[in-house]
Amino acid sequence: QVQLMESGGGLVQAGGSLRLSCAASGGAFYITAMGWYRQALGKQRELVASTKYEDSLKGRFTISRDNANNTAYLQISSLRPEDTAVYYCTAEARVPPFMTIEHYWGQGTQVTVSS
Repeated sequence: QVQLMESGGGLVQAGGSLRLSCAASGGAFYITAMGWYRQALGKQRELVASTKYEDSLKGRFTISRDNANNTAYLQISSLRPEDTAVYYCTAEARVPPFMTIEHYWGQGTQVTVSS
C-alpha cells in the first residue's frame, strides 16, 4: 500500500512563493506518474500539475520529481488569494506482484494566501 505524505502548506502573503512536497512510501512499488490537485472551499477539485498530463494549470505552477526518493514537488510563485485551497498529491504506481496500476491520494495540505 502506497502512502503519500504532503508537506509545505501554510499561510502565505499574496505575491509570495511556496513549495509543496509529496513523499511516497510503503514498500515495493514503481511510481509512473505524480501530480497535484487542489480544491477550494465550495469548488470542484481541479488538476494543478502532473508529470503525465499536459492539461493542467501552467505559468505559476511547476511540478518536479525526485525519482530516487519517490518525491514530487510543486513550486507555486506569485501566490494569489484565489490559490487558497487544499492541495492534494496523487500518484500512479505499479504494485507487485501483478504490477497493476493503482492510484493513490494524499491527505492534503492547506494553502492559505492572504491579501
